[in-house]
Amino acid sequence: MGMMQAAAIRRYLEAGEYDASPRAWPGEHYVDQEHAQHEALKGALIAEVRRLAEGTQPPGLPEGLDLTAFTRARAAPMVRGLFPARECEAVLRLLERSVVFLTAENIERVLTEQTWLHTAWDLAHLYLGSLGRPGLHGRQDCILGLSQEKTCFVTLAYFTAQDRFADFVVHEAAHIFHNWKREYAGLPHSRTREWLLAIEFRKRETFAYACEAYSRILALGRRRSERVLLLEEYAASAAPPDERADAAEVIDILRGAIAARNGWKRILARCAPPRRGRRIALRD
Repeated sequence: MGMMQAAAIRRYLEAGEYDASPRAWPGEHYVDQEHAQHEALKGALIAEVRRLAEGTQPPGLPEGLDLTAFTRARAAPMVRGLFPARECEAVLRLLERSVVFLTAENIERVLTEQTWLHTAWDLAHLYLGSLGRPGLHGRQDCILGLSQEKTCFVTLAYFTAQDRFADFVVHEAAHIFHNWKREYAGLPHSRTREWLLAIEFRKRETFAYACEAYSRILALGRRRSERVLLLEEYAASAAPPDERADAAEVIDILRGAIAARNGWKRILARCAPPRRGRRIALRD
């Protein structure tokens, strides 16, 4: 291996960065060079994850848990609140296939299957964090999941998380709604109804955090009075520490959701793109 290739591997492992032009890699054509780069970097990534994970005890699944049934049960209240009854089954089947839990048994296969090198690096970092190990950049993060296009990945640390308002399955599944087209889910579609749900781009994280918190508030409180108290608790200690979501807006959305007959629809309405009205030309 040449010095340039060794440096490229080191740069990728440490920061997830790589050159868009694969000229440093062998091959007669660009496609061959790109393939060589992907194979070398991804192979090095898998080897590094294997090395860093050695000697750890990966989190295990609760005994007898069916992940498909679990995912469906977690997402079902949100799906039934956001979609017409005739569409719910198709959306739930889609989510069953879209949520992937990262385990010691599947992590290498998952990394190998990733099309994008930056996604593979992010998932390796996510998995190592679930083992209590510093990530590839030397720091340890506490995130439990991430979404990439039409798939959401969740670590098994999900099952031992202490925050009772957190549900990364619901959070990441909420992102699937704006990433997956209705056509691909086998649902009626049109030029103006292209995606499962229309979410304003800058409010995508706000929508996901609101859905996540609302799902837990519904699960923890049966009566409205209980849900009001839970919202106060959430606002005081667990509001999203994420710059992509305005915590005050999330709280306000949840307050409206709790008061509404269908809180899910209220969340969607607050995060939907603004309606485009006709412009009327004013003349003197």
